[in-house]
Amino acid sequence: MDKATALVLGATGGIGGETAAALLRRGWQVRALARDPARAAAQWPAGTARPQWVAGDAMDADSVIAAAHGASLIVHAVNPPGYRNWGSLVLPMIDSTLRAAEATGARIVLPGTVYNYGPDAFPFIAEDAPQHSRTRKGAIRVQMERRLRAAADRGVRTLIVRAGDFFGPRAGNNWFSQGLVKPGRPLAAIGDPARPGVGHQWAYLPDVAETIAQLVEHEAALQPFDTFHMGGHWDADGTRMQAAIRRASGRPGLPLRRFPWGLMALASPFVPLLRELREMRYLWQQPVRLDNARLLALLGSEPHTALDAAVGATLEGLGCLAPGAGALAAGHP
Repeated sequence: MDKATALVLGATGGIGGETAAALLRRGWQVRALARDPARAAAQWPAGTARPQWVAGDAMDADSVIAAAHGASLIVHAVNPPGYRNWGSLVLPMIDSTLRAAEATGARIVLPGTVYNYGPDAFPFIAEDAPQHSRTRKGAIRVQMERRLRAAADRGVRTLIVRAGDFFGPRAGNNWFSQGLVKPGRPLAAIGDPARPGVGHQWAYLPDVAETIAQLVEHEAALQPFDTFHMGGHWDADGTRMQAAIRRASGRPGLPLRRFPWGLMALASPFVPLLRELREMRYLWQQPVRLDNARLLALLGSEPHTALDAAVGATLEGLGCLAPGAGALAAGHP
């Protein structure tokens, strides 16, 4: 694929922003849709290549179509904040992107999740595993992918890149920042949502973004509807991520606090965010790991930042460490 123009929906979020940055580094022209372009531009990291911000809303198909004019790629990285309102927002937004792709001929890229899968696909999940989700959000993600697959018959090309739980310096809507640490304050403890000894898969957002950027440059090798899984960081018993957080903080004795699932059960009828988080508990009760063999066969290797460097940068970005402390803890002065 010629490096041309990409439209990124959700560039103000973690994975959208990182994907926009990765594409810019690789020579793409990048447009980024935002309801408030001036505010989005002001929040973009200084000293880096910048996308062209355009006004629009992912719920408004006409504005997405207009923004996608001349683009060969549409990155659909927009999600309702705080896990809320998925039922009323997620499917209309993907329909807007589908209409834009049909109008322009662009390939859609969707960062995928493990929400699509139920226990019948665990513990080691290949791209062709059955998608029998047992949760509301998972069922919606399954519907999204079914719509994208059906659109392939109409000539719409899609690439899904699926990874484990996201973490990264610009990502605030994930389990790392909502369950393990508390952004904006020094570390006092590490939250632990998992059943003791259960493995968990993590994905560092800059690595996910770089993987997406590399894959879309292999257009000739991609199917009209294609899916790749990432390996990311596998924590075999739940202690590897905890140890990395302790090293990054310089506090080997940083205490561990069990996640208050029982309290969440009592409060979830009154607090929508807690209800949504509680629905995902099953992913912490058994090992869930994605098989990246197909990705390795195409790319040769998977973009992979060392865990200590990734955790240090994440904690610093979330305001849990002093500026520069994350790099020093990872051994990068």
